[in-house]
Amino acid sequence: MSQELMETLPKKTAFMADDRPLMPPLRTSALLLDIDGTLLDLAPSPTEVEVPPGLANSLSRLLERTDGALALVSGRSLSDIDRIFAPMLLPAVGGHGAEMRISAQSEAVAAGAPPMNQDLIRRFAAIAELHAGILVENKGYSLALHYRKAPDAERSIYDAVSAIRADLPSAPIEVLPGKLVCEIKHSGFTKATGVTELMVHEPFKGRRPVFIGDDVTDETVFAIMPDLKGLSFSVGRRAKGVDGHFQTPSDVRAWLGGLLDDERAVPE
Repeated sequence: MSQELMETLPKKTAFMADDRPLMPPLRTSALLLDIDGTLLDLAPSPTEVEVPPGLANSLSRLLERTDGALALVSGRSLSDIDRIFAPMLLPAVGGHGAEMRISAQSEAVAAGAPPMNQDLIRRFAAIAELHAGILVENKGYSLALHYRKAPDAERSIYDAVSAIRADLPSAPIEVLPGKLVCEIKHSGFTKATGVTELMVHEPFKGRRPVFIGDDVTDETVFAIMPDLKGLSFSVGRRAKGVDGHFQTPSDVRAWLGGLLDDERAVPE
């Protein structure tokens, strides 16, 4: 591995031995990757994210090297994931665990999560009237209020969300704060429940998961990695309980590309 790539890798993590990066063999690993802020750089709006040159090829080759045990784990819907990575189809957990596709050839299935109540969607979507820069993203299983173009509206958004929740104390909803986004979803499912379900299916079953994520919504997956004998990395910050972290999505992309050129295995 080149010195340049070595410098992009997180230091003093569970992947390290004598300052050399270690990775479970790809043939026994399951790579689980968040999208926004992890694989892809954040953009002013969710529709403006771009797949950098070379990433699709790296993911395709890693999918082959892991015998299909690579999955995207995102709050985005599967249809939105497919739009971003088109024409490539990848295994994925979408909607914060609400839906799943085990392989590129399989049908997408709902993971027992009910769609969000339409009246609730309308009430929370109306919060966007507070500022022209607030963008509403209806994901079916959740609703996201993006305020990257209106960062000063953060307090007003969360105050309005809290008021709606106080008015509907028994509504089965959960609020997920993120990077300049407030997301409201149906309770009872998370990225962790989606990953747990994914890992009981071939080709993921029996493999050692390696999860990389960046946001608060990824913390549920960080928390279950020890139970799955897996490894986890955060991006941009060192989240609680992770084995290490990357500074930026470009560092993650470089590391993934390096796995194809310099695979080193953790001793059995």
